[in-house]
Amino acid sequence: MKSGPTGSRIDATGGLVTGTSSDAAFVEFQRVQKSYDGENLVVKDLNLAMPKGEFLTMLGPSGSGKTTCLMMLAGFETATHGEILLDGRPINNIPPHKRGIGMVFQNYALFPHMTVAENLAFPLEVRKIGKSEREEKVQRALDMVQMGAFGSRRPAQLSGGQQQRIALARALVFEPELVLMDEPLGALDKQLREHMQFEITRLAHELGITTVYVTHDQTEALTMSDRVAVFDDGRIQQLAPPDQLYEEPENSFVAQFIGENNTLEGVLKSVDGGKCVVALDDGSEIDAVPINVSQPGERTKVSIRPERVEFNKDRLSPEAHTLKAVVKEFIYMGDVFRFRMSVAGNDEFIVKTRNAPDAVRLTPGQEIEIGWLAQDCRALDA
Repeated sequence: MKSGPTGSRIDATGGLVTGTSSDAAFVEFQRVQKSYDGENLVVKDLNLAMPKGEFLTMLGPSGSGKTTCLMMLAGFETATHGEILLDGRPINNIPPHKRGIGMVFQNYALFPHMTVAENLAFPLEVRKIGKSEREEKVQRALDMVQMGAFGSRRPAQLSGGQQQRIALARALVFEPELVLMDEPLGALDKQLREHMQFEITRLAHELGITTVYVTHDQTEALTMSDRVAVFDDGRIQQLAPPDQLYEEPENSFVAQFIGENNTLEGVLKSVDGGKCVVALDDGSEIDAVPINVSQPGERTKVSIRPERVEFNKDRLSPEAHTLKAVVKEFIYMGDVFRFRMSVAGNDEFIVKTRNAPDAVRLTPGQEIEIGWLAQDCRALDA
């Protein structure tokens, strides 16, 4: 449990804790459900509160409910049950064009028969803004995305990255307080995608815009967000800042979905405060932090990140339990060495080390011992 930036307390799945005021929330979902057939819920009892100026990413696999939530907030889908509020006002019955929300789509959705400047002027014309003010706002928005000299071109004369910048400028041109982005970088190549991630985040923070961003790319979510809501099966599994989400997953789904993760299965042997001993299925024992398991004899999946595993005994605590490992594969990745090992019956156990001057290159077939700090190892639900 933690405090939101507005002072309201927010639980792990994004809901405001009962008894606290949600007056300060800028975007709020209150017990929102969505069904397309009247029987199956694609969004299940969603509670989510966002303060003004936050960059929140909805992350999850296909069919998890993240895009449906975005579309309900935009007004393109209607909630089956519950209330959506914007700045304290219910917006369920307000049409999309009257919500004052900027939208950026993956396919850009630019008008091909209009110039770049005309594309940007369109949302201002709809809002009956005068010609001279329109021109001023259009130029300011183009300059914002470093496209000031491209106003007279048509979308077909632009590269994919340039079109995406224009789509972003169009969403910002009427100075909305809330911008929604639905996988906007999905069609770009890796290098341009990474550049645009930083550009979008910089602009959002500089302009103080509240942003809801949908993606299935975990790296993108970790790089760009103030907080990330991880969706699965129509529910938020965990809502937290990126570092907390990666380093402190609260269940097995989040641990597996966010970043690379090693899993070892076993049974909880003993629990002593914030530490437990897990008897792995091959008979080995390891230390871990019990997260959502508590009873000896309970099945558990132990989670450990590849970069937290050590084969240098000098860097291990004397109390740490170690495991035997056999190196199966060495993969050179430039800045990182990646080793695939067989550990406690798991042949896909990954260890990563930095390519430092003193880095050791293990060779396939080599038998070693590995270990980790107990606080880096989490015993989660099986």
